[in-house]
Amino acid sequence: MKIAILGTRGIPNNHGGFEQFAEFLSVYLVEKGHDVYVYNSHIHPYQDSTWNSVNIIHCFDLENKIGTTGQFIYDLNCIWDSRNRNYDVLLQLGYTSSSIWYKLLPKNSVIITNMDGLEWKRTKYNLVVRKFLKIAERLAVISSDFLISDSIAIKSYIQEKYERDSEFIAYGANLFSNPTIQILNKYNIEPSKYNMLIARLEPENNIETILDGVMTGDNKLPFLVIGKHETKFGEYLKNKYAEDKRIKFLGGIYNNEHLDNLRYYSNLYFHGHSVGGTNPSLLEAMACGSLIIAHDNLFNKSILINDAFYFLNSEDVKCHLSKSKDKFQDKIQNNIKKIELEFSWPIINGKYEDYMLNLCNNAKN
Repeated sequence: MKIAILGTRGIPNNHGGFEQFAEFLSVYLVEKGHDVYVYNSHIHPYQDSTWNSVNIIHCFDLENKIGTTGQFIYDLNCIWDSRNRNYDVLLQLGYTSSSIWYKLLPKNSVIITNMDGLEWKRTKYNLVVRKFLKIAERLAVISSDFLISDSIAIKSYIQEKYERDSEFIAYGANLFSNPTIQILNKYNIEPSKYNMLIARLEPENNIETILDGVMTGDNKLPFLVIGKHETKFGEYLKNKYAEDKRIKFLGGIYNNEHLDNLRYYSNLYFHGHSVGGTNPSLLEAMACGSLIIAHDNLFNKSILINDAFYFLNSEDVKCHLSKSKDKFQDKIQNNIKKIELEFSWPIINGKYEDYMLNLCNNAKN
């Protein structure tokens, strides 16, 4: 198959979950003998035309100059380029800034869209933007040949809202089995003597709720907040908790070895995401053997089931802080087993390949 992946800022990943996914999937598909193209922003740090045998197509992007509006121009350029390349499959990761160009999608390619989460629920957006995101979601549903949901909850939502079926394929993770304790020295922490979270510092990730629980509790362990904080909300959080010396804002950390070790050696790992689908950082925490305290919602519970503790408010967080990881190894081992049997990257990538092959074969018949 000749396959294109659109909707990310590009690979190798230096941004987020979709970019990481595009990286893993594209390399896997190339190794399976497919001809794979990933669209990159022209301002992406990686400027070569191939990466690990994946073809890279750089398209003009103005986001760094005009902000969010630039994403729409970038997606338009990617879609326009795709019209003349005769792809068998065009896989769109997300729809926020691409759906308005749906009439320009190539007619001779199978269009598959990964629907991501419920973007219009994100409280960082004003009412006008949230209304647009609902429209964009509808356009993505009606203009795609096939849909993929990364969560059972998203699959149910699409079925109920639009009466359309979608294929459930989650994200993946690699089991972490080679800890390096010396990495903790860089952060001045000790094994099992700190709690943490990794997230974009946005309101819907419930970071304020978590840190309110930390601030009002009497647990003395350091609490690491990992995520880019040079934002309006990030500055607000840093100012609010500036006097609590337990709370340490480490900023964004993009070294996977460091992140895996921090998760592995933590006492408690808090996951506050509430509006997305299956979040990659949740699977990675499971793969690293973290004891997870997650926000109580369908997205998280459909993956974790009984193998985590849940919170809805800061009082819940405060109560969970007294827990010790070594007493709940059953939950940790159950989550590791889920990664091994359901969410490993080879399994997830294989599901994508099988799905695309079946669609292409049916299209030819």
